[in-house]
Amino acid sequence: MSELTQQLTIRQIDTGNYQEIWHAMQNFTDNRDDNVIDELWVVEHDPVFTQGQAGKEEHLLNPGDIPIVKVDRGGQVTYHGPGQLVVYLLINLRRKKIGVRDLVTLIEQSIVDTLQAYKIKAYAKKDAPGVYVDERKVASLGLRVRRGCSFHGLALNVDMDLEPFLRINPCGYAGLEMVQTSQIGGPNSVTEAAKPLTKIIAEKLNANQIKYENGLPKPFLNEKRA
Repeated sequence: MSELTQQLTIRQIDTGNYQEIWHAMQNFTDNRDDNVIDELWVVEHDPVFTQGQAGKEEHLLNPGDIPIVKVDRGGQVTYHGPGQLVVYLLINLRRKKIGVRDLVTLIEQSIVDTLQAYKIKAYAKKDAPGVYVDERKVASLGLRVRRGCSFHGLALNVDMDLEPFLRINPCGYAGLEMVQTSQIGGPNSVTEAAKPLTKIIAEKLNANQIKYENGLPKPFLNEKRA
């Protein structure tokens, strides 16, 4: 196993602006090469609905004053807002020698394992990506892979206003009930949830050399990043 596959940067993002972060992910992915270390971005977004590539307008029931952003991930429509932990996975899948389905399973199992520590019985579904507790959805996920590298990631409901989910068919499922960890004996804050979840993801990625950084990365110019 090469040293690069064991390295991982966990980055705390200090802005909640969805489009700024999304475009930074695109830039990172489009300009990285095989010498760039994989990253996890930990984010808490300002209120926004995001609609995936296959998203249908009919699933936007009554968005009101919350902006809608059409994005390049898979999946339908979801909501992001304060009190929700978002983790973006910028992973070189070719270098890791894992497929998209493997990454989806890794993400789902990482969430399940995180909640298991709180004695919460969470589970994934084969026909509906995400993580559930008693048939209520606690976490959503959506990915995009370009040039063999992933971006976008997961959203775990922690301690947030769930009302905006009533304005849409979450993930394209009419009447799907959402739940958050603070309601079921799990983490009560994004900070509390982020630490164990990112640790478990890192372990499952076989990354044992972790570096922590704050803020969005500087845009790639002509130089190579080590």
